[in-house]
Amino acid sequence: MKIDATKPKKRSLTPSRSKANEAAAQLPLDIDGAGTSLLWATALGEEDRRSAPTVIVQHLSPLKVTAAYESYWRFAAERQHIFFKRAKRMPQPWTRNSVLSTYKFTNAYRASDRVSQYLIRNVIYRDDLPSSNAEVFFRIILFKLFNKIETWTLLEAELGSVIYSDYDFERYCDVLGRAMQRGETIYSAAYIMPPGSSAFGYPSKHQNHLRLLEKMMKDQLAQKLEGASSMQSAFELFRDYPTIGDFLAYQFATDINYSTITNFSEMDFVIPGPGARDGLRKCFEDFGGLNEPELIRFVADKQEQEFERLGINFPSLWGRRLQLIDCQNLFCEIDKFSRVAHPEIAGRTGRTRIKQKFSQSFEPIEFFYPPKWGLNERIQAGAFPNEASGDPLDPS
Repeated sequence: MKIDATKPKKRSLTPSRSKANEAAAQLPLDIDGAGTSLLWATALGEEDRRSAPTVIVQHLSPLKVTAAYESYWRFAAERQHIFFKRAKRMPQPWTRNSVLSTYKFTNAYRASDRVSQYLIRNVIYRDDLPSSNAEVFFRIILFKLFNKIETWTLLEAELGSVIYSDYDFERYCDVLGRAMQRGETIYSAAYIMPPGSSAFGYPSKHQNHLRLLEKMMKDQLAQKLEGASSMQSAFELFRDYPTIGDFLAYQFATDINYSTITNFSEMDFVIPGPGARDGLRKCFEDFGGLNEPELIRFVADKQEQEFERLGINFPSLWGRRLQLIDCQNLFCEIDKFSRVAHPEIAGRTGRTRIKQKFSQSFEPIEFFYPPKWGLNERIQAGAFPNEASGDPLDPS
């Protein structure tokens, strides 16, 4: 299976003053509990509203955007400001945006989220565990099948070191089965893992998923990934396995790419998940002839111009710009955000509320990224975004 995620042709951005876009410009970017319109609060202060633009794509139809498109950029910047305020251990409130302060949203950068940070620091880069690609692959997929920190810590507490050479199906099943009997949740709610019973025949999900991992190890998938020529090739290797759909295969390929097994650019390839597809439709009334991966690449390519056009101060990740995976995630988050901020913009699923409320975690994270990104040295030196250019993060 081949998925076309090639870079679209160059295109320009021009403002439109159509009646539809003028109306969209008046839609609230934030609403409080009483439904009162509020302006976005950014590090630069309150911004004047601008009309939603029409994007002109050479040789294609114009892209038509909604008010949620502008919110996409404002959300990305404000969420990143919150991230750095928390990283600097600043007291609340971290934002004046009522939606962001009330509900739970992921970080602008996927690798900054708590679960990804745990995966990178506590699963992949472990001095006390074997560093061969096969062992690192085993740990990554075992962790990601459940995608839950508590499940990993349970396995370590009950089994000792998580090492493939010591792996035993019955022992792992026993630990996970007893946890379920105690009423513990062993899977994250971030995305739904297919049960896999039709492929492996076991009554419990965790049994089928352990067999899936065994099959990958038996097939020497880690070695095949080493030889993959592109991120799309890695995606296709995962996609060939039972219970692994497009979105999960892309997530696994991204997680493996945090390690040294592969070394692809995160700008190589993207697959939108269900939430991102909904977010794309809330931001774009007309795709202008582009497919979903091309739209995600469009916003990734245009990020600097759009932040500048809107007068938004976006603090990057210690100099790392938003990658395709991050832009994909942001479309998922703007889908949720728009349920409250732009309720009049309907999506594909028809969902109207955000389920998870924000609750502060009191365990600080010492941020650590894949060493090949070259960010850890800046973090250890105490640097914060844009300091090199004389525009440090506004602490207000």
